Amino acid sequence: MRRWSIAQRLSAMFALAALLVFTLLGIGVYGVLERQVVRYQHAELQTKLHAVSGSVAMCDTRERWSKVRDKVGNLISGDRDTLVWAWSDDPTFRIGPARPDVQPPEKGDRGMGTLQRTGGHPLRTLYERVPGKGARPAVDLWIGIDSEPYTDALQRFAWALWIAGALGVLLVAGLGYWIARLGLAPLRALSDEARTLSPQRLSQRLDAQNLPAELGHLTHAFNGALDRLEAAYTRLDAFNADVAHELRTPLANLMGQTQVALSRPRDNAQLQDVMQSNLEELERLRAIVNDMLFLSRAGQGDIAMETRRVPLAGEVAAAGDFLEFLFEEAGLTLRIEGEATASIDPSLFRRALTNLLHNAVQHARPGTEVRVQLQAEGEGTRIAVLNEGEGIAAEHLPLLFERFYRVDEAREYRGERHHGLGLSIVKAIAVLHGGDVFVASRDGLTTVGFTVAC
Repeated sequence: MRRWSIAQRLSAMFALAALLVFTLLGIGVYGVLERQVVRYQHAELQTKLHAVSGSVAMCDTRERWSKVRDKVGNLISGDRDTLVWAWSDDPTFRIGPARPDVQPPEKGDRGMGTLQRTGGHPLRTLYERVPGKGARPAVDLWIGIDSEPYTDALQRFAWALWIAGALGVLLVAGLGYWIARLGLAPLRALSDEARTLSPQRLSQRLDAQNLPAELGHLTHAFNGALDRLEAAYTRLDAFNADVAHELRTPLANLMGQTQVALSRPRDNAQLQDVMQSNLEELERLRAIVNDMLFLSRAGQGDIAMETRRVPLAGEVAAAGDFLEFLFEEAGLTLRIEGEATASIDPSLFRRALTNLLHNAVQHARPGTEVRVQLQAEGEGTRIAVLNEGEGIAAEHLPLLFERFYRVDEAREYRGERHHGLGLSIVKAIAVLHGGDVFVASRDGLTTVGFTVAC
């Protein structure tokens, strides 16, 4: 089924609301009219009953009863919708062929009974018992009037209500649709403007001026999403450029060395040197691909973690033992400060810590200490690696954990395995452990680290 537009839905809701209101109003008005009709019927019956009962009450002989009959006959002949019955123990003081079988009055009928007739509408009746007087015994008196005029009036009024209500609902639905389309015109204009957005114009934003408050909030939220999308596109574009740059250098080296080796005959020793050099380049390529794959899986939450609570000082010591040769070669010493226990994945934790220590060894001044501070704070644990060296300019600090970012803007290729993904991996591991990363550099002391949740 075709989905309704907002204007159509609002129009339908207006119509349903109008139908409900008109129905309730119609029921109320009809009820008031029905009670008024009952009141009119009762007033008419009471007037006629008083006229007849007065004549009957004055009658005290058989001779005067004939005058009562004449008066009743004149009343009936002048108003064919009115019938009169009088019944007593003495057949002389009777009017009508038989005692009427009147149904008792219902609630709200003001004491009026109902007499069913064959081939016609029922009669509404009013009863009065006239006490005996002289030769006349007590007389039961009924006055009945035809209910057809009142019933027809009520039916016509009901039909008029239904027709007026139906026309009112249709009119409200039509006006509601027109009002809804008029009210949604800014939304349609906003939709038309949104259709002009394209990846070729990432800086384009929706105009939030002169919009209703609700659409203004929506537009600001949408523009915020566009800002994040533009930033993501920019990072993705930069990431692609970085990947191409990082892969291009080892590939160019591989191709150049291979072409030189094939340019003329080589002996086994020369070919082994070429193959050894190519193997180093391939190892670099593999490291880049593995790190990129790890970051991709970590970003999607596909890294399986096996966490357990362990003392972090032991993990730091194990990472230091692994890098002991690098520390000795750089003339550095490792010092662990503090103690903490946290729930971690040991292999991922060691990988992050190894990257930080390796980074510290590269930039520390020979003969200094590389300190690892462990500190429990709040609901997490802080792991900080400090080294003394040249320091890092403030403008570089917010970007250190970006992929392929290097403080060295020339990004010279030194043949090393480090390709600008180490700190990005640290950040990914910290996020996997419910933490974050931090960095500071002041007066030659650089602090880089991360936190993990307890």
